[in-house]
Amino acid sequence: MTFNLVKFARDVRAEAGKTTWPSRKETLQTTGLVLAMVFVTAMFFLAVDQIIGAGMRLLFGVGS
Repeated sequence: MTFNLVKFARDVRAEAGKTTWPSRKETLQTTGLVLAMVFVTAMFFLAVDQIIGAGMRLLFGVGS
């Protein structure tokens, strides 16, 4: 039960050759969708934060 570095490297190279990479178009589309969802999520949390802040100001009468 010995470790054969050459066989391991050969197996790694064979497995790496099976990898499929997305096209440039797919990568750009996915990146655009991720950025859009980040923006939507940020706007959602901004709105929730503003609503909670306004509620706290009304409830406790402190803050700006």
